[in-house]
Amino acid sequence: MSTENGPELLEGSAEDTTRDRYMTFNIDSEEYGIGIAYVKEIIEIVPITRVPESPPYVEGIFNLRGDIIGVLDVRKRFGKSPKEHDEQTCIIVVEHKELVLGLIVDSVNEVMTIEEDSILAPPNAKLNHYNQYIRNIGQVSKGVVLLLDLEKLLIQDVQG
Repeated sequence: MSTENGPELLEGSAEDTTRDRYMTFNIDSEEYGIGIAYVKEIIEIVPITRVPESPPYVEGIFNLRGDIIGVLDVRKRFGKSPKEHDEQTCIIVVEHKELVLGLIVDSVNEVMTIEEDSILAPPNAKLNHYNQYIRNIGQVSKGVVLLLDLEKLLIQDVQG
């Protein structure tokens, strides 16, 4: 159904069902979240081909059913020490503004709902060098989830 101003948003539509929902994952003991609307799929670690002269956090590329996907190591992007991949390590394939990339994370937790009134702005002070990637902080029963700014994580150059 549409109106003069474009398609009418129906209750239960894709946008409605993804609002306030986040895919959560861990890097070390910290829990992060990205909007579920950006997540295309989660896959096991696959062979990755290194690309010469890439930034250190770019692991390379891989073939996903005929599509060549770039891969970022979120741990390296955050300036954390490297960790061997294990059975928990996986790739979250995300899409943002027609850019499809894989994010290597230590482990995936769950999809959770974080209501808008439980989301706070991050502290003004830069607590560490990757605070630039934190959009908001979600308060949940077990503590906090650091909600990432996907655009900055995927596109922005690392600032010293």
